[in-house]
Amino acid sequence: EVQLVESGGGSVQAGGSLRLSCTASGFTFDGYDLGWYRQAPGHECELVSSINNHGRVHYADSVKGRFTISQDNAENTVFLELRNLQPEDAGVYYCAAERNCPPMTARQALGIAVYRTWGQGTQVTVSS
Repeated sequence: EVQLVESGGGSVQAGGSLRLSCTASGFTFDGYDLGWYRQAPGHECELVSSINNHGRVHYADSVKGRFTISQDNAENTVFLELRNLQPEDAGVYYCAAERNCPPMTARQALGIAVYRTWGQGTQVTVSS
């Protein structure tokens, strides 16, 4: 069974840090694009960070300089390190994965799902 499982969420005060993990089972990350999304109450689900099959990373402007995405293919795990957390960073964080064939730009141009495999989410709460 193809599955992604996130962990590492929790409650922190503003300025605190967390390290989210997402481990895959049933497949390996070789040849996959990986992403972290955030769903906050009353807000649309937004892409926070991604790393493609070639190691190219992307960050939303709101998290640049504070969040870091990385992956360990030997452990089939992708990480998202969150630093200097602010109340607006709160939400449920989901990891997602999709084969890099076709590439993400082609998937977007074709109007097909950018990511089709999703985890169940992990909650991040930040108090001011």
